[in-house]
Amino acid sequence: MAPGVPALVLLSLLSVPSLPPRATGCPTACRCYSTTVECGALRLHIIPPGIPPGTQVGTTWDHQPRARGAHDREKQTLFLQDNSIMRLEPGVLAPLTALRHLYLHNNSLRTLEPGAFHAQPRLLELALTSNRLRGLRVGAFTGLAQLRVLYLAGNQLVQLLDFTFLHLPRLQELHLQENSIELLEDKALAGLSSLALLDLSRNQLGTISREALQPLASLQVLRLTENPWRCDCALHWLGAWIKEGGQRLLSSRDKKITCAEPPRLALQSLLDVSGSSLICIPPSVHVEPLEVTANLGEDLRVACQASGYPQPLVTWRKVAQPREGQPRAQAQPEGWSPGPGAPAASDTGSGMLFLANITLAHAGKYECEASNAGGAARVPFQLLINLSRPPPPAAGREPLHEAGSLAFRALGLATQAAVAAAIALLALTALLLAALICRGRRGPRAPGPPGEGALFINDYSDGPCTFAQLEELRGERGHEMFVIDRSKPLFAEGLAACGTRC
Repeated sequence: MAPGVPALVLLSLLSVPSLPPRATGCPTACRCYSTTVECGALRLHIIPPGIPPGTQVGTTWDHQPRARGAHDREKQTLFLQDNSIMRLEPGVLAPLTALRHLYLHNNSLRTLEPGAFHAQPRLLELALTSNRLRGLRVGAFTGLAQLRVLYLAGNQLVQLLDFTFLHLPRLQELHLQENSIELLEDKALAGLSSLALLDLSRNQLGTISREALQPLASLQVLRLTENPWRCDCALHWLGAWIKEGGQRLLSSRDKKITCAEPPRLALQSLLDVSGSSLICIPPSVHVEPLEVTANLGEDLRVACQASGYPQPLVTWRKVAQPREGQPRAQAQPEGWSPGPGAPAASDTGSGMLFLANITLAHAGKYECEASNAGGAARVPFQLLINLSRPPPPAAGREPLHEAGSLAFRALGLATQAAVAAAIALLALTALLLAALICRGRRGPRAPGPPGEGALFINDYSDGPCTFAQLEELRGERGHEMFVIDRSKPLFAEGLAACGTRC
């Protein structure tokens, strides 16, 4: 038997009279009788077209007059169980406005589009058990203001987001057992003020908040067993609540809420664990270094290490800088973007801040925050931008401050003169260095007196090079040393043979 589907439903299928299908007004291979359409186990991939839209008050599908009171007591039912339906096409249920019971269990539904049931205002029971639903979008149940029972057991749900069931004010039973639910957000059950039964057993819940159950003012049955409960300070309220009166909602079986962690409490019942044993370790955060100077166009990764119990959630935020005369702004939420072309500062899930293609907009203060049920800890981080080193030019683009470019002409006269003087000085230094190196290659040189200033010429050159291919390094004693890097391009026409000076 499919989980979450009452035996009464299956019994009703077995007790259906074997009536021949109608010649008209009934989908092929389906059976239509009274106010019921039965299309189960037909290997359908879509909801079949031609389902009779139902009766209007005072008539039947045969368009014969009928007593108004008798019709009001009847229920219209559509059986589509045990097929391979993967999707509810938009508007496919729109003609079925009189539908009261819809059974879609044991199909292959992967998602429910918002408003999929907006045309079923009279639906009382919806069975979606044993499908492949991995998530529920907000608005998926819009229009079901009269729904009383919702079966979602045996799917692949991982989390329930805030306001998922907001449009079900009269729902009385919600079956969510046998899923993989790890997260139940604080407002996921908001709007379920009429709910009497909630089944969350056989999921992957490690914790649940008091706020999540607060909207359930009419709750009479709560099932939480067979979850890997993490017995820490966040679950202290649940044990106290059950002992104070919540146990009236739990059967003797449901009271066996067993701890899965920490290891010292594993396999113990939550009700047997003292409150002083339900502890949390507040998080601590470490970022090293606390300040980085990056070049334009580079990528940057900064690790934020956090410890605590339960394992803290780590998030990165860029702290907004207040303008003069304005109060300090709060930290920007995850996903904030400092400007066009600048990626957001966000957590990658491992405590790592990643910034790609750094621009001036990335500069500023960041904050790594680690939080768990025991508290929160924050560490600031400062990103500086090195403006003295221009970013590497992109393919097909000119360097940022090449003479004659718009950026260079935008500089002041004094700055332009300083840049020109620096370029001239670098060119002169290059010429002198080349002359010294080439002079040393003309023949052996008498060794000078030994000492700190001794100069040695070694011919390691295998061809012409330029000053642009020389990288300045430091020897073991701190001496200057120039080494050829032939991966760099030749960009001067006057080529000279050169070697290594140390």
